[in-house]
Amino acid sequence: MMLCVIPARGGSKRIPRKNIRDFCGKPMIAWSIETAIKSECFDRIIVSTDDEEIASVAKEYGAEIPFMRPAQLADDYTGTTAVIAHAIEWQNSHEEAADTVCCLYATAPFVQATDLQKGFDILKSSGAEYAFSVTSYAFPIQRAIRITQNQRVEMFQPENFDTRSQDLEEAWHDAGQFYWGSAAAWLANKPIFSSDAVPVLLPRHRVQDIDASEDWERAALMFKLLDGSA
Repeated sequence: MMLCVIPARGGSKRIPRKNIRDFCGKPMIAWSIETAIKSECFDRIIVSTDDEEIASVAKEYGAEIPFMRPAQLADDYTGTTAVIAHAIEWQNSHEEAADTVCCLYATAPFVQATDLQKGFDILKSSGAEYAFSVTSYAFPIQRAIRITQNQRVEMFQPENFDTRSQDLEEAWHDAGQFYWGSAAAWLANKPIFSSDAVPVLLPRHRVQDIDASEDWERAALMFKLLDGSA
């Protein structure tokens, strides 16, 4: 059984109500729900939320809310893995047991149905426990600098000052969009960032973390430039 879980708690601090705030004509969460439906990957698409308004919006766009997330899993400190494991445990105890589960973030308006399909294919063909979206850093991280307490600069890795950018190893980071995994891996709380995971590569122009107002504004500009096609 293929399960999609979209975590969407109501207590966002830096961007209040961001999961259902209007983003380019729709509530933010609607983009993720509609992409999950379009992918045709899932037998069930669940939104895990503690918020009645989010639940109502999610239902309107085609997701299911078979349970409300417990308060102890909706604070500022609970990690994503615990939320997904809770949803799997609920599914397994009430309906057909899930074997493959995708965590899809509610703030992922650039994700495409083909990305989700590709992620599933990579997970199955690799034999890994997880497959998740990544993208490359735009600048070599080996040449990163810090600002010191006296407002000067220093390199994190000064030994790379004279190394040409093209000679440095390319680095990648979590794109913050989706995480495919076996139900067993989620339930066992296995770490996602490990040798048991494989990457699903995404282009940088379709990746934007949305945690602050500046991120939101940048994402909206990017989305409009892409004409809504992401």
